[in-house]
Formats: sequence, structure tokens, C-alpha cells
Amino acid sequence: MSYIKGYDPETLREIVDLHECRERLDELGEQRSLAAMLERVWLLKVLDRLDDALIVSEEAVRLARMAGTRKDLLRARVLHATVQQFRGAHAAAIHELNMCVEEAEGQGWAALGAFACQHRGKTFYDARDYASARADFKKALFLRQEAGAPEEQLESTLLAIEAADRRRTGASVAS
Repeated sequence: MSYIKGYDPETLREIVDLHECRERLDELGEQRSLAAMLERVWLLKVLDRLDDALIVSEEAVRLARMAGTRKDLLRARVLHATVQQFRGAHAAAIHELNMCVEEAEGQGWAALGAFACQHRGKTFYDARDYASARADFKKALFLRQEAGAPEEQLESTLLAIEAADRRRTGASVAS
């Protein structure tokens, strides 16, 4: 079940049903599997419980490092970076995402590379670097097409490209 109902065209943040997200968080409780921890991180993040999300994301990265695959670790690191982004620590998030994009590219993991590029683009977008955001969204679109991503992922990336274009145009007109 997807808790994402859409994306805000201005902020690019997920639009979610908060009640459903709280219910799911309660269902997960304190489960310690990596999948449950990653889901908890995302739920805490979209519920704006960023301190809790940061703690659980750090635990998830440690768990993935000890017991997961390299792909698991990469997913956990990207999610940890998104928490940093939401907390306004853009430089730290971009640094982490740079390493994630580089590793995904080095391993030939197009879907994970797209995931990391999309989130790095969102971080650039939040930091008002719209040109870099657009470049990452374009790269994510290419990688998602290469990986045969579902239509909703392609649509979210196209929405992000359009938003970055609008912001870039608005920024150049304002200067």
C-alpha cells in the first residue's frame, strides 16, 4: 500500500494521509527488521518527527552495515540523507547523496542511482540551487527509464523537473 497520494508542486514533498501514516507507524511498533526500520524512518519523516527519524535512520544504517547487503546499506544511507534534508542540513545531505550516487553508478544499479539522484535533486531544490536540482532530476529520469521504473516514479520526476524549471525561470526574472 502506498501512503503517497501525490507531491506538492511547490515543495516537491510527499502528500500523505497523516492518519494512515500514524496508524502504520503504530502497527510497526519497535520491529527491528531493516525493512521495518526503513519504513519507520520514512513515516517519522513525513509526520515531521525529525528527531526520532534521525535516530532511527542512524540505527538503520548501522543495521544495514552489519547485516544487510550493499544495496540495503545504500537505501538506508539515502533515507538518512533525506532526514538530514528535511532538518535543513543540506550540505550534509548532499555530501551523503553524492557518495550514494557514485556508488550506485559504480555498481551499475540504475534504480538505486535514480533514487539517490532524485533525492539529491530534492535537496538541491530545498537549498534553492535549481540548476543542480534540474540536472539531478533529468539524470534520475534517464536512470528510471533505463531501469523500467513504474509510471508514477517517472511522473514524480517529470513534476520535479517542471518545478525546478519554474523556480529557475522565476529566480532569473527576479535578478
